[in-house]
Amino acid sequence: MLKLQHLQKTNTGWSLDQRDPKFIESMMPILGLLYNFYFRVRTSGWENVPDEKILVVGSHNGGLASPDTSMMLYDWFRRFGVQRQIYGLMHPKVWDVFPPAAEMAMKAGAVRAHPKMAYAALRAGASVLVYPGGAEDVFRPHAMRDKIYFAQRQGFIKLALRENVPIVPAISWGSHDTLIVLADIYHIMQQFHNMGMPWMFGVDPLVFPIYLGLPWGLAFGPLPNIPLPISIYTRVCPPIVFPRYGKQAASDRTYVNECYELVRSKMQQELDTLIQQATY
Repeated sequence: MLKLQHLQKTNTGWSLDQRDPKFIESMMPILGLLYNFYFRVRTSGWENVPDEKILVVGSHNGGLASPDTSMMLYDWFRRFGVQRQIYGLMHPKVWDVFPPAAEMAMKAGAVRAHPKMAYAALRAGASVLVYPGGAEDVFRPHAMRDKIYFAQRQGFIKLALRENVPIVPAISWGSHDTLIVLADIYHIMQQFHNMGMPWMFGVDPLVFPIYLGLPWGLAFGPLPNIPLPISIYTRVCPPIVFPRYGKQAASDRTYVNECYELVRSKMQQELDTLIQQATY
């Protein structure tokens, strides 16, 4: 019985032990082909990564495929090797809706997006990759593609303050053109749900986008997508270090909000610069 409970726990993102360096190495040639020939990635700023554990904070793009995430990780592994551990916080609903995808992601270092797992990874000496905006960010409307959007989630700030780690922003541009999100009609669909319409797979999706993309053409809902072959630009920005850290700092709402606005504004400035350089 205890063995079964342990198996269920490790298979649902609650363990750091599922990360498999050999699996990551086996995926590198495939990721390299996508990187060089499909998305034609242009990247910069990797000299900004310090030789210590860090909290990498990114803006999410491109639907469930989120190709900039895999391209960022490819860059990480080819520069630092698979032995320098980085864990990515992944939305818990992936385990409910796409178990095979979740199993593969865990081998690459995905863990459940929960403070417990983030703290565990950092305290084990690993770095952590987080996309605070989650589903609302990855499916934000195309008109917002040039905006840093965290949906006002500030948990990553508290994490950095409590664990005394620098935040290293990771931005990208182009990935949100690999599908075209026309609108998010979640609030409308939520009204239908309240009237008795069940959610697909019995899971509240938090977003309900209408988008144009492969393979569906016109899609309704957070369906998996095949990214269009659009060029992606990525940049790793200089570390952000706050004036003070610790439990007391993380409990100070005003200070947490100031730190949040600092990170968001700096990332927006970097994104604006990246867009200018990519389009001229």
